[in-house]
Parts: sequence; C-alpha cells; structure tokens
Amino acid sequence: MDFEALVKHISTIQSTLQAQAAHAVNLALTARNWLMGCYIVEFEQNGEDRAAYGEQLLKKLEQRLNVKGLNERRFREFRRLYLVYPQLKEPIAQYLLAGSEIRHTLSAEFAEPIRRLLTAKSDDEIRRSITAESSQYIQSAQNRWITPPEKLFSRLSSTHLNAISPIDNPIKRAFYEMEAIRGCWSVKELERQINSLYYERSGLSKNKEALSALVQRQTTPLHPKDIINTPVTLEFLGLNDRALVTESDLEQSILDNLQHFLLEMGHGFCFEARQKRILIDGDYFFADLVFYHRILKCHVIVELKIDKFRHEYASQLNLYLNYFKAEVMQPDDNPPVGILLCTEKGDTLVKYATAGLDPNIFVQKYMIELPTEEEIKKFISTANY
Repeated sequence: MDFEALVKHISTIQSTLQAQAAHAVNLALTARNWLMGCYIVEFEQNGEDRAAYGEQLLKKLEQRLNVKGLNERRFREFRRLYLVYPQLKEPIAQYLLAGSEIRHTLSAEFAEPIRRLLTAKSDDEIRRSITAESSQYIQSAQNRWITPPEKLFSRLSSTHLNAISPIDNPIKRAFYEMEAIRGCWSVKELERQINSLYYERSGLSKNKEALSALVQRQTTPLHPKDIINTPVTLEFLGLNDRALVTESDLEQSILDNLQHFLLEMGHGFCFEARQKRILIDGDYFFADLVFYHRILKCHVIVELKIDKFRHEYASQLNLYLNYFKAEVMQPDDNPPVGILLCTEKGDTLVKYATAGLDPNIFVQKYMIELPTEEEIKKFISTANY
C-alpha cells in the first residue's frame, strides 16, 4: 500500500461511515416522530382524560415536557405524519424489533398503543381507528400505496416526509416521494421543486421523462453533512446550536473581534447571543450577534456581510427586527435596533432598499452610544485578525 492508497482508503471509510451515521439518525428520527404522532392520536381517540385537555392538548404537552425541539407545531407535524403515512407501521415495526435496546426501553404500559398499531393486520384497520375529522390527511381505501413503505422509511428523512405530508393529493405526494428518492434530493431541493410547481409542470409537459431528466441534472444532491447539520437533528441529539453554523475564517475573525470590541467599549452593551437561531414557518435564520443595551433598554442586532451591500440584506435585517418586536421584546423594552455591516455600500441603493421599511426611532439615540470614529480607528489599527 502506497501513500495515495492510504489516503483513498481513509477517505472511503470517512464518507461511508458518515453516511451510515446519518442514515441511522434518519431512521431514529422518523420512527420517533411517527410513534409520537401515534401516541397523540391514540390519546385523542381513547385517552381517559382527553376531554380535560381538548384543543389545548398539544400546547399543554409542550409545556409539561419542556424539551427543546418538542413544541406544539412539531407535535402537529408528528400527528400529521402518522395520519398521512399509516403504512410506515411495517418498516417501523421491523426497525423496533431489530433493536433489542429499544424494545427493552419501552415499558409494557406505554408500548401497548404502539404494539396494537404495529401489529394491525392491514392499513384499513388503522384507517378505521382514525376519526373522520382526520380523514382529510389519509389516502382513500381504494388508493394503493404507490411508494413502497420500506423506501419511504429508509430513503426519505423525517424532514423530507414533513415537507411532503401537507400535500393533500396522494398522487402528487407520491410523485415528489419518488422523485426525491430517485434524485437523492436534499430537503431544500425538495422544497424548491414543490414551490416551483414541478408536479404541475410535469403534467403540462409532453415529454415528462425529458423534463424529469433535466430536473435531476440541475438539482443539488443530498450529502451526509446535510442531514447531520440540521437544527432538527441537533435538537434530537442534544448538540449545541453552534455545531450547525459554518463560517469562513474571515467572517469568524471579524465577528470574534467585533463582539470583543463592543463588550470592551462598554457603553451599555450586554452580550446575549451569537448566531441567534430564529425559527419562522419551519425555516431557520441566524442573526450574527445579539446584544441588549441596558441604557437604551433595547436589543441590538448586528449583521455582518463580507461583501458589498445588497438590497436583500436590508430585508433580512428588517425580518429580524420584526421578529424581535413580536416574539422577544418585553413590554418595557424599546424597539430593537439593527446594525448592518458591509464592505461597501452605495448610498442610492441603500436609500431605495430601505425606503418603506419601518424607521427605528431609536437609531439616532443608539448612534450616540456607539464608539467614536477615533476609537474605531484605534481599534482597527491594533486588532489582530
């Protein structure tokens, strides 16, 4: 074995076992979400005290569990996953039966509703156990499952299934299932294809195979790191949010120095968060730096861009400010302030890009508290990047 062969073998081991680890996490996440949905539906159907919780069940469940990543919105997704994909019971049953550790972890009391559903004779038994109110999510009894359940479970992640499950049309759902499997799409690619009406375009296209081949050539394939470095996976594994953020060395260095500089200068800055994660409609956004200014009593959001100003940067920062106003700001706080740092900016573009955005009446007051130009020049001349 020469050196090049050694490099090749180690690279192969790395990529193969990383893919295997990502696949294992995928299976566990899908099984967890489906089983939680199973429990919730079972309780809603047969829970002894279900009437006491009613419409507030999922919210009260979130409050009682108090587990990061398990909230009312997620519980609704889990319930929908179970209701849309009852056929997953077979591959999930095999998955659970193959793992003795999982079998022994589930006590008899809590495993009973799962056992009954996993050992049901047919999908019709599951459908009959679901109320008419929930039937909107279910394929009719006459429709045969188009995508094999084992492929749904083993080839699509829980996030893929979550993106597809809101689709009411079972044929349309199966179309995206099969195309995502065939093209090994990432979740972002799947969502892009759904939003660009790929299914409808395929229906209008005379040469559907040619369109499919073109789409598959243009898509970005899924990689193991795309699965591992997702907020859902990090929450499931109990990892720190910082593991999710990948930054260039330059951006990292600037942020490190900027954070240190503002804290050292004082002027009322209190550091609150770095790469603050914001969840909006199922999508994650990250604010570079978040401070709280104790004198002005407001949040200060700093966004760093390592290129010249673009109009979408103003929109992004405005999104963060509106989110903080609605979700974070306390009654006695002042509205948040946003600082956008770019390498270059055109005054006219800035003027047009920010026109119509709600002006922050505390911007002028906040600027008084910023370091002077002389202080900034001194810092730049002595900072080590």
